[in-house]
This record gives sequence, structure tokens and C-alpha cells, in this order.
Amino acid sequence: MSKLVLIDGNSIAYRAFFALPLLNNDKGVYTNAVYGFTTMLLKVLEEEKPSHILVAFDAGKTTFRHETYDEYKSGRQKTPTELSEQLPLIREILDAFEITHTELPNYEADDIIGTLSQQAEKENMEIKVYTGDKDLLQLVSDKTTVVLTKKGITNVEAYGKKEIEDRYGITPEQIVDMKGLMGDSSDNIPGVPGVGEKTALKLLKEYGTVEKVLESIDQISGKKMKERLEEHKQQALMSKDLAVIYREVPIDTKLENVTTKEYDTEKITSLFKELEFQSLMNRFDHGEETKQKLEDIEFEVVDTVTEDMLQSPSSLVVEVPEENYHQASIWGIAIVNNQGRYYMTSETALRSEVFHEWAKDETKEKYMFDTKRGVVALGWQGVDINGVIHDMLIASYLIDPSLSSHEVADIVTRQGEQLVHTDDAVYGKGAKRHRPSEEVLSEHLVRKAEAIYKLKQSLEDQLIENDQFQLFTELEMPLSLILGKMETTGVYVDEEQLNQMGKELDEKLETLEKEIYDLAGTTFNINSPKQLGPILFEKLNLPVIKKTKTGYSTAADVLEKLEGTHDIIPKLLLYRQVSKLKSTYIEGLLKVIHKDTNKIHTMFNQAITQTGRLSSTEPNLQNIPIRLEEGRRIRKAFIPSEEGWSIVSADYSQIELRVLAHISGDEGLREAFRKNMDVHTKTAMDVFHVSEDEVTDNMRRSAKAVNFGIVYGISDYGLSQSLGITRKEAQEFIDKYLDSYPKVREYMDTIKEEAREKGYVTTLLHRRRYLPEITSKNFNRRSFAERTAMNTPIQGTAADIIKKAMVDISKALDEKSLMSRLLLQVHDELIFEVPESETEEMKKLVPEVMEQTIDLEVPLKADVAYGPTWYDAK
Repeated sequence: MSKLVLIDGNSIAYRAFFALPLLNNDKGVYTNAVYGFTTMLLKVLEEEKPSHILVAFDAGKTTFRHETYDEYKSGRQKTPTELSEQLPLIREILDAFEITHTELPNYEADDIIGTLSQQAEKENMEIKVYTGDKDLLQLVSDKTTVVLTKKGITNVEAYGKKEIEDRYGITPEQIVDMKGLMGDSSDNIPGVPGVGEKTALKLLKEYGTVEKVLESIDQISGKKMKERLEEHKQQALMSKDLAVIYREVPIDTKLENVTTKEYDTEKITSLFKELEFQSLMNRFDHGEETKQKLEDIEFEVVDTVTEDMLQSPSSLVVEVPEENYHQASIWGIAIVNNQGRYYMTSETALRSEVFHEWAKDETKEKYMFDTKRGVVALGWQGVDINGVIHDMLIASYLIDPSLSSHEVADIVTRQGEQLVHTDDAVYGKGAKRHRPSEEVLSEHLVRKAEAIYKLKQSLEDQLIENDQFQLFTELEMPLSLILGKMETTGVYVDEEQLNQMGKELDEKLETLEKEIYDLAGTTFNINSPKQLGPILFEKLNLPVIKKTKTGYSTAADVLEKLEGTHDIIPKLLLYRQVSKLKSTYIEGLLKVIHKDTNKIHTMFNQAITQTGRLSSTEPNLQNIPIRLEEGRRIRKAFIPSEEGWSIVSADYSQIELRVLAHISGDEGLREAFRKNMDVHTKTAMDVFHVSEDEVTDNMRRSAKAVNFGIVYGISDYGLSQSLGITRKEAQEFIDKYLDSYPKVREYMDTIKEEAREKGYVTTLLHRRRYLPEITSKNFNRRSFAERTAMNTPIQGTAADIIKKAMVDISKALDEKSLMSRLLLQVHDELIFEVPESETEEMKKLVPEVMEQTIDLEVPLKADVAYGPTWYDAK
């Protein structure tokens, strides 16, 4: 039997827009509605396999229904510009798929769908209607099913006659009668005031139609209901009339015009590339069509490495697909250069002295993708890599850090090339991920190496154009090798001490548990919000701050607001903190200590954050909480890996405020740093107009909150929450601060304007962050972009400074042939392990290098400390 699929274009686009976050491609074009709509379309084509398909759109705001009722749909909010801009793109997608789409002035998409579904029923076809609008349920019949979107786009619910009977207890024909009685606020159909869905269904089950209900008013119980029905008779009939889908629309489109056609896969692929729908490209062709379209590539599979294969420059791919690449198996190695294309197994490379020598030779230039991954993977196998002068991942990340993916295939696509399949297409996803045959793997790796080799110049040209080439070559490239070395070195951990801390935390939790039970007057599961809520808000009668669907909220922000109301609150907060320390940090760290080295080998992510900051995973060592003494003490377990060595720690003092003083040019702020004053005390003096000895602790605390908050675009609300003052007081404080530091105010205004003009902001070292939402009509999105514009040059420059310090210090260690090792970077802090003979030199050298890393209008200051553990080096 032939199958017709009819899609309500506006309804699905609207649902997609609000179901997905506001996405845009690198040209700043909004794409979330297009992405959601296309996802649903692919699902429909795949699951329904229709012989006929049509998408109907609304032609305009005015339809024939407005002649009946002027206010029809008048209450609807204006379509967001960000959505209306995407409707032409949705039509482009449909054209690419050769899917007919139509609209007709004076009629709605519903009417077009109703007309064609009626025609199809006469032809004995099966009909599926996809929509988010329940009005279309009236079309359900033995041949027509209406599929409603439930949540998001692809989560749907199909309604036949039985489903309507089960859900509403009426027939599809009675849907319009239900609308006539209860109305529809989304379409501004009035119905009968005071009649909701429950009452409407009750009346219809008894009387059948609106007309019969109105004829039987005398028999209906309830004086008020009778009065309402009597008074609004005409309104009920009009409302029913407005709800009826008109099924005789004079459209030229006939069923024979909407057959499913063969589409041009290249046209779709090209459009998906432009919109940056990489995941849809994968799903669309399952990797097969793409593989067929790629030109054949010739390469040599080698079992002996010779010097003539290892030309300079060469691209090098070391494939380690596992997420945690430390000591993971290397699947294969590919090399491409002017001499040829080569693939070898990891065994072939590792047993070759020629490969070892070439890898470590700094004069042999190499291009890679994710250098650090390759450096670490080969490092565990005893192979050193030097001479890497280009990293495709880092180049792509610097060009636009906001892009969601920097995989080789995605970068190639953005460069307008088609050289390589995606890893997911070759290896599969998630549980289906597997090592393919050697034939498939070898070709895939060679294609990657070819892409890296071929696109190197194009990416570097973009970096030069963006004035980022120096940032790339002098900072990020050497840093990737340093990070690889840090990861392989690892940081030694005293396992016994961690176990002892775990026992101590267990004892602390036990004590807290008893104290909480005593204060509550009963025992209960402290970790269960369902049990804790009634204890706090019913038994102890504490004020209810917030309720959720499941009961009382006992979230951290709720408990914090309850501090001071009962002695149980601080105990609960402490219990949660200690419990998290035990599970996340003690138990979490014990799990990742390497059995052979007794070290933790964290992974530093160089190409993730949009500000340029490094992040740390597996485990995250930048996140060990230090507000609680118990948290700080976890650092006691981090010790040197060699006898007689110590830990040296150096961190920048108030680096972001120093960068703000430099960038803004505010002399008041600069003066504090030039005179080595406490900047928060200086701010309190300026804002409150008092002398240094008159500054109180509260004044300094307020000054500190606004100093750190101002560059993040802190609002009066944010500051009021931070300081426990009214919003009015907070706003007055912000105003006083900006009056005291007028150049800071000027910077904030100027940088926002610059972001609006250019579409991006930069750090002092030319790192970029694109901000397409800076011109959004949506207040929240625009405000977030403005705050980001103010903060990124400051936070990003601070990130650049600590990175540059790592590069400078590593050079100094090499030049002086010191044995000291850089182990960790944690925000503005660097941690080293140092032999006793070098301690004094390192205490002097490290802060000296850090303070000279970049030339600012205010001095940089680095504080240094040392001790037998990381805890003591503070």
C-alpha cells in the first residue's frame, strides 16, 4: 500500500527551535531549528519509508478564519527573529531532499494537510501526519494516523482512533467539539469561559456535539454552567467553526506531484557541510556513501622502516582511539611526505631504530594532530618525539575555539575538502566501537596523515591572517610537548596516606551523622531529599524556600539560605562537603593511581575551553577543594617521587586584576599594584573614601567581591547574594566602584562595542573568542555575550600568561640542565618536584621567570613556597 507522510512545517520548526539550544555555524548563522527539523526528517524517511511526502507551511498571519473572528491567533508572541531566519534554510533542506513543500495565502498548513489527507484516503493510501499541534487529531481515521511530538523532536506519540479514545474518551470527529467548548489559548479561540478539558469531555460523552450540548442546556446540572453555556452559545459555535480544518483547499499540488524522489547526495552533503551538521552527515550516509565518493588513495604498507621514508617535513599519525590514551595500545602509524604515503603497525615502528632516531630528531620537522596524545602514547613505549612544528588540532582550535568539534574530518570539511572519513564512520560509536580490519584501518590513517599534510599551509595562512601565528608557534606548539612530558611524568601519590584520610573522613561523617540525628530528634537517610525535606520543613518547621515536583527542595542553595535558622543546617552542609571529599576525591584518586608507577597521570586538555585555560581530566586535579581543611589536607598525599626531593609551588598573585589594570589603563587600579598595596584595601579606600587604617574587614570583603566580580559582569543581584545585602545597596556599591575607577567603566563599554563590531574579542596575545550572540534580540543571550566580552580578554590573557610561563620555565630548566620537573598546572599555580641541591635555585628562578613572562604596565607577582608535600608548599 502507498504511504503518504504529511509534515506540519511551522509546527515542527517551532518545536525544534525551542527544544534545542541556540546553535550557529562559524558564519554566525543560527541553525538549531534547521538541525532539529532535519533530524526529525531523517528519522521519518528512515522509519516510514514513504512513497509520497509533503511539508506544508503557513503562508502568512491572516487566514479566512480572521473573517469569522478578528482576534484569531492574536495572543501569540511574535516569532523570534532567530527562528524566522531559519525557515528559508529548512526549505533549502527540503529542496535538497527533493521533497515538495507548499503554502497558500489565506490558508493554514493544517488545511493543506487536511485536504491532501482526504485525497489520499480516497486513493486508499496509508497516511501519517507529523505535527506538534493537537488540532490535527481531528483528521485521524482508519487510514490516517497523527504523530505528535512529545518532548523535543524525535520523541513522538502516534494517535489512531483507539489512542484518542483511550486518551480523551471521544472520537476524532469530536476533537473540534472539544475545542468549541474549552477553546484553545494558543490559537486564541475563546470557547466557553469556565469550561476546561475535563468539563468539555464530560459534556461531549453525554451529548455528543457542541450543538447537542447547547440544545440540552436545561438538562445540564449546575446553575453557573447553564448560565455560561446560555450566554456564550454563539461563541461556542464560532469556536468550533474556527477549530475545523478546511479540507477543500484549492491547491495545485496533487498526490502525483508529491512522490518520494531520488535525491542528490552531494547536494545534501554540501549543505550539511555549510551548516556544520557533521553528526547528521554521519547518520545520513552511515559512512558508506562518503567512502564511495572519496577518490582512491595509494599508499604502501611497510614492515621495515627506512630513512628515505622519513623525509622532512612529514605528517605523522599515531592512532590511539581510547579516551584515556596513557599506556593504551597504538592501533597503527601513518606517515605522509613528498616521498610517499606509508602505513606501519605499531610493532614495526617500535622495533625500528630508524623510526626512534627520526622521532626524537628535532631537525626532522613533523606535522601532527593532537601532538600531546601521540607524544604520551609513544612516550610510554620508550619513543621520544621532537621537531613537531604543526598541530592540526591546535591550529583549528585557535582559529575558532567555539566550534563543537575539532576532529580531523570536521576540520577537513570546514576547509572545503573531502579527504577522510569520520572516526565514528570507520570505528563505530559507543558500544559498537571496534578496531576495523587492517585494510580499512591503514587506509583511514593514511587519509588522516594526507589531510594533515595537505591542509597545513591553509590553516597556518588563517592563523597569520588572524595575527595568531606567533601564539601558535611560540606558545601552544611548545606547550603541547611540555604537557605531554608532564602527563607521562605524573605526580607521585602516597596511597597509604589517602587511605588513612578516608578512615578519618569516615569517622567525621559518623560524628556528624549522630549530631544531625540528635538535632532532628530522629534517625533518617541524610542523603535522601525525600526523607530530609519533611524533617526540616515539617518536623523542625523551617521556612520552605523552594518546592519541586517530588516535594521539598533540599539543594545546597536552599540550605545556604537557611543558615542561621537552625543548628542542623551547618551540620548538613558540612556532612555533604565531607561526604563528597570522601567519594569524589579520596576514593576517586585511589582508583586512578597507576599500579606500576604509583603516580597519577592526569590528562591536560589544551583545546577545549573558549578562554584558553587548560583543564584537567582523568582525574581533574585542578578541582580538589581547598575551602575546607579536610580538602586542603588531600594535597598532603601528593609527594615527590624521589627521596630527598621536595615540592615547590609558585602561583601568580591576583593575576586577573593586574591584567584588568593593564588593559583598562586605570591609574587608580595600577597604583595599588605599583606600590605593592593590598588591592582590595586600596579599592575599599577609594570606594568608601577612607584612609587605609579606617578600612574595616567588611569594607575589604565588599571591595574584594566587587573586584573579582566586576570583570565577570557581576549584577546587583549577584553582588547582593554574595555579600548578603539588598540589590539597591549592591547597585550603589557597583556605581561607586565604577565612579572610583572610570577607566574600568570605559573598558567595559568599549570592549562590548568592539565585540559588536568585530563579532569577537581578543586577549593580549591575540587569542580570539567569537560572540555571535552579542547582537541577539534575546536579552539573556545578549547579556551573557556582553559579560563574556568583558571577561574573556582578562581571563584569556591570564591563561596565556601562565601557559607562557610554563614554556619559559621549561626552556630555563633545559638551558641550566636542572633535574627539577614541572608536574602540574592548577589555575594560576605551577607545581614542581625538586632535588634538594636545586631547591634554593628553583625558589629564585621560578618566580623570576614567571614575573618576566610578559611586559605589563603593572608588575606581575609570583609567590613561591616549598615543602615535603603539595600541602606544605603553600
